[in-house]
Amino acid sequence: MVAAACDGACSGNPGPGGWGCLLRFEDGAVQEFGGAEADTTNNRMELTAALTLLHKLSALPRHPDLTIRTDSKYLIDGYSSWIRGWKRKGWRTAAGQPVLNRDLWEALDAARIPDLPFTYVKGHSGDPDNDRCDAIAVAFSRGGRPQLAQGEYGGLMVEAPALEDPAPPELQQLLSRLELADRLAAGGYSLSLAELAQLVEKPLKSLASRDQPWRWRDWLVLPAEDGRWRLRREAAGSEQSDDGERQHG
Repeated sequence: MVAAACDGACSGNPGPGGWGCLLRFEDGAVQEFGGAEADTTNNRMELTAALTLLHKLSALPRHPDLTIRTDSKYLIDGYSSWIRGWKRKGWRTAAGQPVLNRDLWEALDAARIPDLPFTYVKGHSGDPDNDRCDAIAVAFSRGGRPQLAQGEYGGLMVEAPALEDPAPPELQQLLSRLELADRLAAGGYSLSLAELAQLVEKPLKSLASRDQPWRWRDWLVLPAEDGRWRLRREAAGSEQSDDGERQHG
């Protein structure tokens, strides 16, 4: 193993995301990996790509100078420095807040290879492996199914992972919005009018005059303080929602 690289991408942050990584062997063979999540963040995709590489590399012979190249300073700083303080503080930041993406950080720490560091490469700077990982991640984040390279090492063919056919991009984007609406409702978060318009995909001016509860798909949209709005999950039924679509139980 002579080269390794990883990258993540996200549309909306949070939104549909993708990750990509590759391994390059001394004989010129390349293995590529990637995947997608419907509702995630760019940082989670960066960490997922890195975790995949650590798992793969744990069972492979490596050049002594091998490093994993990434354009994520968040990954590098967290993995090499911040994580020690987080663990001492019970997975709290210096400000006392819970560490974001703790599940992935704990998995990365458990998969740590002591003599294998991450090194920084500037994104979109012409580094071919970083550019390739970025292309894989972006393609997955957009609902694509990029062709991943297969590698052959030591006479053993290693195939790229089988991928399920993704849903059309429009449906993936809808699913992301519905999952986000569920999270907003469950957490009791309030939205500004502009944020609400973006979520329900309605013109801002069409919502500006509203001051009464109204229904959007399976959620009741309720006025809150200071001109903000909250979502409340309702059971799906036959009642027609505000966006003109009839709901069925």
